[in-house]
Amino acid sequence: MSNAEFQPTPPGDTTAKPPKGKFNFWRWFWLSTIPVSLIWVWHDFYVPANHITWAKDYPSAQQQSVKSGKPMILFFTGVWCVPCRVMKRNVWADAQVEEVVKAGFVPVMMDVDDPNAAETVKRYGVVATPTTIIADPQGKVVEWTRGGMNKAEFLGLLAKANPDRR
Repeated sequence: MSNAEFQPTPPGDTTAKPPKGKFNFWRWFWLSTIPVSLIWVWHDFYVPANHITWAKDYPSAQQQSVKSGKPMILFFTGVWCVPCRVMKRNVWADAQVEEVVKAGFVPVMMDVDDPNAAETVKRYGVVATPTTIIADPQGKVVEWTRGGMNKAEFLGLLAKANPDRR
């Protein structure tokens, strides 16, 4: 082998590349992991808009509930709550859920970290999110569940809480 064929890379040369045809595992690992991770994070935090008319707070929800005779749905959530976001995406944004809620309930969504909702959070003893409570117009709990639900479970909860509005 002559000197012309072999030329060592000088120290500190950062332009050196692996020989063509050699598989660089770590390069491909990071090039695939980063986009997949970003898509996963986006999916966990993306929440589509829903067309449910939410009461602005508990007192206005109770007032609407008394006036209409419909029970209230109290949905306790947090900005940081991933199961809440999943439920907002898979349950609250669904057309069938929207129809059932509009027909038979007065919904109100409350952020557990909002100081304006602190009294309601304390009144109902909410310690975890998501918590869904169905209450009559006087505020008495009819049904409740803690944790995320899928569409079928949520519709079952609504049917159990308000069987005459099917």
